[in-house]
Amino acid sequence: MADTEWTRTRDRLVEAMVRLGFREDLGEAVAKNLGSPKAMERMISYLVNVKPRTEELLIDEMLAICSEIEAWKEKKASQEANARYNEMLLRGLDE
Repeated sequence: MADTEWTRTRDRLVEAMVRLGFREDLGEAVAKNLGSPKAMERMISYLVNVKPRTEELLIDEMLAICSEIEAWKEKKASQEANARYNEMLLRGLDE
């Protein structure tokens, strides 16, 4: 099921890019770099609302989305490590 969601979202992203005059293979590369349906949905929203005219603007937005996702992952990992450390301080090393 996740594969079909990814494929459908990728197809919508590529279609939105082609409608704006970009190449289909660029759309597929953007989808692959974004990785997740949620990230691709953000890109589709950008395409629909902003309607970028150059590939540079398009790629800048893709990189910004990827950067935000990476920062979110790092924040979550840090929070998890902090929670485990606090648990260790509370309970000690024996348990």
